[in-house]
Amino acid sequence: MDTPNRTRTSPLPVHADASFVTKKTGVLDSLANNRKLALNLAIAVVVVVVVVAAGVLVYNHRSAEAANQLSAAMQTYAAPIRSAENPVPASTRSFGSTDERAKAANAEFKAIADTYGMTDAGRNALYLEGLTALQTGQNASAEELLKKSAGSWNRDISNLAGLALAGLYHQTGRTSDAVAEYNRIIAKPSNLVPSGLAKLQLAEMYDADGKSADAKKIYAEIKDKDPKSAAAELASEKLNGPAAR
Repeated sequence: MDTPNRTRTSPLPVHADASFVTKKTGVLDSLANNRKLALNLAIAVVVVVVVVAAGVLVYNHRSAEAANQLSAAMQTYAAPIRSAENPVPASTRSFGSTDERAKAANAEFKAIADTYGMTDAGRNALYLEGLTALQTGQNASAEELLKKSAGSWNRDISNLAGLALAGLYHQTGRTSDAVAEYNRIIAKPSNLVPSGLAKLQLAEMYDADGKSADAKKIYAEIKDKDPKSAAAELASEKLNGPAAR
């Protein structure tokens, strides 16, 4: 018997998951959106990099300018003092007194600190501004500047300013403040200002005030804790007198 000719009337089978087409479309949309997001992120990253690079260039340029100006100010600070006993050629910048020289240098240090305060040279200039203010008897200004400098994140600058500040405190009769400043430095020494140096200055202050027992205690401590240091050699001389040569 012949098999009847059957015509397919049912549709071709679809994917088992009826949402396949919807999911596929969603994935494509998601990919397209992700491309846009990735592109936007890439643009943002490029913008940040450009801004940072520009900032670095500006900072480096300002740092170089500040360093050059600080170098010139240091030349003022180190200029010779002229006198009858010490004549200076007319072509060489000189001053009639250390006070005159310190005032001139102070003005230059101030200009640098005010203009380039965020640079290393600017932070150094701030300390030197305070130091020269102290040297010219401007105690109130010196204290304000040195306190600000002592708060620097740069430990060397902070401790150098601290030594000058402690000296100012002692000079103006605030011994307890001077002791506290020396102890701050001793607790957090730096390359330029090791604890031994601060201890020596503290001991010398006690000596100057007639507190020889306190001074000797510190000298002995320096010798015991760091016997090979330069501070220990000086402490030994304070305790025993200069060594015979």
